[in-house]
Amino acid sequence: MRSLLLLATLAGTALAQRPATPANLTTRKFGDLAEGPYASLVITNVMVIPGHGGPPAGPYDVMIEGNTISQMIPRDPVSAQRRQITRTSGDRVIDGTGKYLMPGMIDLHTHLRTLPQELEYVYYLKLAMGVTTMVNAADRGLPEAMTEAKKSAGNEIIAPRMFPLSGYGSGTTGFSRADLDDPAKAPQVVKAMANAGLRVISMDPLGWSLELVTAIAKAAKENGMITSFHLQPSNTAVTNAVRAACAGITMIEHHYGYAESALDNKTQAFPPNYSYGNENDRFREAGKVWTYTNKERLLTEVADSLVKCGVTMLPTRVVYEANRDFLRASSLPWHEKYTHQSLWGWNLPNPAWHGAFHYDWTSDDEYNWTYAFRLWGDLIYEFNKRNGRVAFGTDDNYIWATPGFSSVRELQLLRETGMHGLEVIKAATMNSAQTLGEKDLGMVRPGYKADLLLVDGNPAMNLKYLYSFGDLALDKDGKMYRTQGIVHTIKDGVVMNNARLMEEVEKMVAKSKEKGPKTDPVRAPFLSKSVVIPD
Repeated sequence: MRSLLLLATLAGTALAQRPATPANLTTRKFGDLAEGPYASLVITNVMVIPGHGGPPAGPYDVMIEGNTISQMIPRDPVSAQRRQITRTSGDRVIDGTGKYLMPGMIDLHTHLRTLPQELEYVYYLKLAMGVTTMVNAADRGLPEAMTEAKKSAGNEIIAPRMFPLSGYGSGTTGFSRADLDDPAKAPQVVKAMANAGLRVISMDPLGWSLELVTAIAKAAKENGMITSFHLQPSNTAVTNAVRAACAGITMIEHHYGYAESALDNKTQAFPPNYSYGNENDRFREAGKVWTYTNKERLLTEVADSLVKCGVTMLPTRVVYEANRDFLRASSLPWHEKYTHQSLWGWNLPNPAWHGAFHYDWTSDDEYNWTYAFRLWGDLIYEFNKRNGRVAFGTDDNYIWATPGFSSVRELQLLRETGMHGLEVIKAATMNSAQTLGEKDLGMVRPGYKADLLLVDGNPAMNLKYLYSFGDLALDKDGKMYRTQGIVHTIKDGVVMNNARLMEEVEKMVAKSKEKGPKTDPVRAPFLSKSVVIPD
């Protein structure tokens, strides 16, 4: 009873404290792809998943003014009985009946790749399947990444908000190689990066010096920045996951460094002919190390230490799933219609491309990676159980992880670890916002930014409802139908027409394939004999 009265009180408070409409508000229209922000946007009669791990509640009328959630007016039967409720009006009203509203997802590690892949290809796919914020590697150079981030922040383009990931020393001048290797100079270097507008420092090649890692992590925190670490196998003998965590790193990407933290020896059992520069070697041994790590110590001492040192786990499991079943990854149903020809080409086995290592990839390799996925999942579960923070990232578009589709698949792979569906949603929303240091993202609540997903179906019950193609379900009459996926993604108050975004992606992909090869080593065995295979 008291909680219901409190809910009504909070709703009344929100009404009384309604913020003024921003004086400089500009509503933009991007053809029929998107429009907003609005002086007042209302989503009526919608169920809400808050993002903090709690269950759906409602229905609510959710008022958005500019780019901010201003009111959440309860429309549940008890609230309706207690007081007279009039329907909320606005400049635009979206009927949310039967739908669910959740925070936009925050992908803390992704890529845009280079030409001929269009930037819009990634932007539209990520938005259409729920990503409203991303930490993107500066694949096309830092100046362009910063320019695109600024355009997105001003709602000049249809794109997620962006925080470009940059290597240590990027965006600075006047520092020599010796300066960048000197832990004493870390405060100056990091300060210069912060002054250049950077927020996220990539620590990937720096594991050779734990002293340097510690100094950078400390300076980053002092400047309101965060550090992201892909622990390279070439350096895990010096800096494994536990050492990196206790050095103050904000988040550890991927799977590297965990199994290495529980080895009975001090280094991984690399074969004599191993070369880190050979990616077939690198990825083969990265899976195999999980088969001989000390499992008991990994799931107890290592998990405890990671939690104690306060690091965030950023698994990006989806980008490694091809390693346990290459045929599945290369034959996913969306490749033909939505995987860009350039991306398909980069995915094909080729020693010259990063992440294209699936040649001589044996059944033993797939077994080792299947084992690795299970044990890695157990570690994630134990870490989460101990109140460690698991966040969300995909590392797409690499290794058969097509943008957008891999976002939803990553959620499913987190669920596979044993985390509850609501915990998975929390990882992708509130946990990732906290990791990034964005206090007004990651929840559906008055005062938070209007980065939201309007979903046809309850994603807490079925994460596959977030795919652009939804999922199959039965109606009350027992007839099968397909849900609509995310009907609208809202970023910064701008409402996307997700079906139209996907249509534009389809056009880009079709155009990319006009001059592409008719076949390739992956597809050749499954094509009709009428297809001519060039010499």
